[in-house]
Amino acid sequence: MSFYDAVVPAYLQMLNSMVGLLTKAEAHCAAKKIDPSVLLGSRLFPDMLPLSKQIQLVSDFAAKGCARLTHSEMPSTPDTETSFAELKQRLAKTVDYVKSFKPEQFDGADSKDVTFPTGPDKTTTLKGQQFLSAFSLPNFYFHCATAHGILRHNGVEIGKRDFMGLS
Repeated sequence: MSFYDAVVPAYLQMLNSMVGLLTKAEAHCAAKKIDPSVLLGSRLFPDMLPLSKQIQLVSDFAAKGCARLTHSEMPSTPDTETSFAELKQRLAKTVDYVKSFKPEQFDGADSKDVTFPTGPDKTTTLKGQQFLSAFSLPNFYFHCATAHGILRHNGVEIGKRDFMGLS
């Protein structure tokens, strides 16, 4: 398997599944007459980030993961989304961005140094394979799973197949 095949399809599968989850969440709000801002601001625990921020981070980890691994220009996406439509648009833009990468851009990326922020005044450097497997994908999946958990906890009728983008 190429490094591209280990990276891009994983991001795309979950980015698309997040669009599906948000579509179901939006329909849930309409059916139950719930103000969407309530669901978008929901958290699993008070010290955790809300649903909207979870989706923004999903987008960031996918886009910035690809950029860092290929040493491409880092995309800048301000966190201004306040609706399901805006979050779905952000995810769609991220899908387009991730799809724009070509397999050859990932050639040798597994062994190249990747430097990334790990705090306000701290950076860490790992080889591409380590960055992907120990930082980028775990964080990406964490925020995907947390978004799913927030929606499920709030009564949106979704399950594992929805999470995997198979429904």
